[in-house]
Amino acid sequence: MAVLGLDLGGTKLKGGIFSENSQIIYKDECKLEHRGGEDVGSLIQDFVKKILSHSESIGENIKAIGICVPGISYQDNGTVWCPNIPGWDNYPLKERIEAVCPPEVKVTVDSDRVCCILGEAWAGAAKDVNNALFLAVGTGIAVGILANGRVLRGAHDISGAIGWWALDKEYKDKYAPCGCFEHHCSGEGLAKVARELLEENTAYNGKLREKRPEDVTSYDLFALYPEGDEIAVKTFDIAIEMWAMAVANLVSLFDPSKVIFGGGVFGPALQFLPRIREAAVRHAQPIAIKKVEMVPSLLGGDAVLIGAGYLALRSITE
Repeated sequence: MAVLGLDLGGTKLKGGIFSENSQIIYKDECKLEHRGGEDVGSLIQDFVKKILSHSESIGENIKAIGICVPGISYQDNGTVWCPNIPGWDNYPLKERIEAVCPPEVKVTVDSDRVCCILGEAWAGAAKDVNNALFLAVGTGIAVGILANGRVLRGAHDISGAIGWWALDKEYKDKYAPCGCFEHHCSGEGLAKVARELLEENTAYNGKLREKRPEDVTSYDLFALYPEGDEIAVKTFDIAIEMWAMAVANLVSLFDPSKVIFGGGVFGPALQFLPRIREAAVRHAQPIAIKKVEMVPSLLGGDAVLIGAGYLALRSITE
């Protein structure tokens, strides 16, 4: 028996055929190329048909499909909300995939944050752990929550959207599009903070002045941080404190065994884990924070895809 995992991102679709013990048998991907609405749905249908055909040719019998989306997956009706895909405000994704599958193939849809923690639980840093969190920091910020062996989704399937956490005591209008935490500490958020600091610090004459403010990226900040660049250092000082506050709040609320750091920013930001832990200790419930492990993802960029495969497997086995 095999299952198919699909990782739908904002720019591309990845697919993988998995064995029951989490081994990747086959991988493929395609770019969305700025598609929206039904064009993305048709692309997914064609992609699924292609992989199902390939699975037959290599003698693998796919029993279930799991797909993650960058947004909200409504469990009661199989529709999704994906802000990065135009026209997907209440898109019937489950129905579209089922339309190109044999009737015996079970289709399950969930959010990318859920699949992050499921991937680590199946084959990564949360294997054999019942209480763990996956803090995903990339284009956005979210957390996948595994509590007593079960994934938490919430009453409206939005649990874990912590980019909206209020970590600044004063609300500012600039937080409206993505939330306070995400504004400061996502990949794009780091660049936003650096641009604000450049505007405030007119005396700064470092390398970032050689670029137009709108062209400054988090990659620039990571490159300049080891050189002691004033803006890069200040930007990461702010981010480290907020990442630590978020970890402290999560640990105090959920009492996990592990907090797993992943996403595109962690990555290069793993160098800050000791400082994040040191700062989190000041804010968190003292017993819980001493017992929790803070570790990097073992699956890297495949965490979501592997989680989608496990989502499919769980739909059969549970």
